[in-house]
Amino acid sequence: MHDNAAPGDDRYDLLVVGSANADLVIGVERRPAPGETVLGSDLAVHPGGKGANQAVAAARLGARTALLARVGDDDHGRLLLESQRAAGVDTDGVLVGGAPTGVALITVDPSGDNSIVVSPGANGRLTPEDVRAAAPLLAAARVVSVQLEIPLDTVAETARGLGPGARLVLNPSPPAPLPDEVLAACDPLVVNEHEARYILGETAGGAPHEWAPALLALGPRSVVITLGAEGALVADSRTDSLDHLVGPKVEAVDTTGAGDAFTAALAWRLGRGRGDDLREAAAFAVRVGAAAVTSRGAQTSFPTPAEVDAL
Repeated sequence: MHDNAAPGDDRYDLLVVGSANADLVIGVERRPAPGETVLGSDLAVHPGGKGANQAVAAARLGARTALLARVGDDDHGRLLLESQRAAGVDTDGVLVGGAPTGVALITVDPSGDNSIVVSPGANGRLTPEDVRAAAPLLAAARVVSVQLEIPLDTVAETARGLGPGARLVLNPSPPAPLPDEVLAACDPLVVNEHEARYILGETAGGAPHEWAPALLALGPRSVVITLGAEGALVADSRTDSLDHLVGPKVEAVDTTGAGDAFTAALAWRLGRGRGDDLREAAAFAVRVGAAAVTSRGAQTSFPTPAEVDAL
């Protein structure tokens, strides 16, 4: 029985297949230009990685959540496992060993904007075989969320291994070319403006509301484009609709992990019980993302339901 499960319920609202990193964070007055050195704050170490972030964010909102990931047999790996368990995430799918735990080097400027360099470490050793071995975990999940901080072959195997009626949510970050079979499984494909431009390439002219139909034309069943403080655009091929959802105005302190909080909230709302429709789920996710930028850190900033309601 997983920590957030209701009695008699053996399905997960959300299974996250993805990365787990230690975030090494330094505050800077401004991010360095090429060849430049700047002084920063004391180093802070936080549990992070897009997969681990999404799992914690969903569990904190009340989702029955599991994580399939790989960490090293080291202090960073133990930190990550402890943070998952503290949030109520089922960690039976977290594999240990094969390489050092992944690390993200993050600089954050006074406006809250960040720059990130990732060393994948053990994340790069999460294999298609690992996904196949975790077939019972996939079969028990209503929604499966993936990102691209793990090998693309592993993402494709996850798409192939979905249980009956399960839904795949993909955030292609960092962006990479996506196979047609993965695009076709996305429901939704969740991208920010940078990721949308990457996927569309030379066709990414105009404004975001023009990108959504172009992204749908590539094969996903639905698309969500996150717009930071401007909210999100939601496009669904089944209803031929395009909605712009605007979130509450907040003062951003640190945007680290906000996209992960958004995607986790969206995926959870699609997977809980009979599930919200995409527009309802995205409207909730916009509020969760807004709440997440109002405090520092990634996982430490993820809101509870009460904090989301307060917005």
